[in-house]
Amino acid sequence: MPRAHSATPATRLMIAASESDANLFWATQFLAPDPVVFIEHRGRRYLLLNDLEVDRGMKEAEVDKVLSYSEIEKKLSNKNGKKPVMSDVIAHVLKGLGAKELTVPATFPLSYALQLKKRKFKTVPKPDPFYEERVLKTAREKAAIKAALRHTGEAIQAAYRVLRESKIRGDRIYYRGEVLTSERLRGTINLHLMAQNCLGKHTIVAGGNQAVDPHCEGYGPLKPHQTIVMDVFPRSMDSQYFADMTRTVVKGKANEKIRKMWHTVKEAQEGAIRRVRAGVDGRDIHQWIQSYFEARGYKTGRVKGRMQGFFHGTGHGLGLDIHEAPRVSKVSEILKAGTVVTVEPGLYYQGIGGVRIEDVVYVKKGGCEVLSSCPKILEIP
Repeated sequence: MPRAHSATPATRLMIAASESDANLFWATQFLAPDPVVFIEHRGRRYLLLNDLEVDRGMKEAEVDKVLSYSEIEKKLSNKNGKKPVMSDVIAHVLKGLGAKELTVPATFPLSYALQLKKRKFKTVPKPDPFYEERVLKTAREKAAIKAALRHTGEAIQAAYRVLRESKIRGDRIYYRGEVLTSERLRGTINLHLMAQNCLGKHTIVAGGNQAVDPHCEGYGPLKPHQTIVMDVFPRSMDSQYFADMTRTVVKGKANEKIRKMWHTVKEAQEGAIRRVRAGVDGRDIHQWIQSYFEARGYKTGRVKGRMQGFFHGTGHGLGLDIHEAPRVSKVSEILKAGTVVTVEPGLYYQGIGGVRIEDVVYVKKGGCEVLSSCPKILEIP
């Protein structure tokens, strides 16, 4: 794991469960379901673990030293005659290192900050990215994301197979004699992911007008001849890295409005991908897509009380978090070589439905590499 550069803070402190805190896992490569204490001081990394985790930490954690919480706790108890609280144990380690000012994540618990203040330590919150190095992906990280994307593409293709095998009867789709619902098709995707040790949570399978709300997970029977948006963003349990991919299909026959909208989104995505390269402002790519849609008659705004058109960002960084830096949106942000971002334009209109197509790219000098692979199909007969 790369070390922090000299320009970074002298001392960092995190108290969190690395299973759910990407910064802590990135810094230690150690998964813990309960909060642990991490200290980085002048380039050296320390992990403070309880008796349950200390032996495993010594074997697995990529840190310079694993410290036993109970040993320090016992030492302080013998010295002071009372059982210390966690902030006492942390203060003891920090004093031994000579640390005074602590850079902490913006989400650092206020209670610990106040307790450390009483012990003469200054905490300075730092917004994400807490580690700037996390934004630039190593070859290992790129490979981990690509592997998760491969499983995601296969899961979407498993959904394609279900739709191909399904039959249309009236305004319903039937799969093996039962009505095909968003829940059932989502189950197909998630079960395929689980078999590849990937965890799919909040997988979107939304049909028709449900998909006009981009984050609607979808529910109830899917209908033929309407768009079905499948947005799949699992986390690999092997690497802890996320994938993110979206495809939009129609079971049956797409009408002319759907067909035009689908091809417009596909063309916009392809044009955006061609524009991704190191040194480009993500805002310029986002604004290009907005202009592309506008020029083809797709207006964005509030209609009958709800937003319609293209009203979300074009993309976001991807890694140990599903959403991380950089953004490709209305906010200015220069893309750097080595970053991984999604490209996911979409159009959403009541009465037509939603269309979104999403892939993941690795930013390079002079262009980008598309990491995801899954056929883009409009109609499944």
